[in-house]
Amino acid sequence: MITLSILLQAAASMAVAKMGAAFGAGLAAIGAGIGIGKIGGSALESIARQPEASGDIRSNMIVAAALIEGAAFFAIIICLLAIVL
Repeated sequence: MITLSILLQAAASMAVAKMGAAFGAGLAAIGAGIGIGKIGGSALESIARQPEASGDIRSNMIVAAALIEGAAFFAIIICLLAIVL
């Protein structure tokens, strides 16, 4: 346990922490892009199959995209705080 704490302190004081935070921010942005792309594709397919429900599908798509964006922004802010602190 003591060895782990020493390694964590060494990693936090070096550039490894900044590199890890940047990697985490990149993964959060990529994940959000993939998620919103899947939502958009599925929504377009649903609207093509059932055009009369386009309003409901569009509003649900916007809510889901907003939730994904919120999670991505939260992850990016946490990564930026890891760089600063």
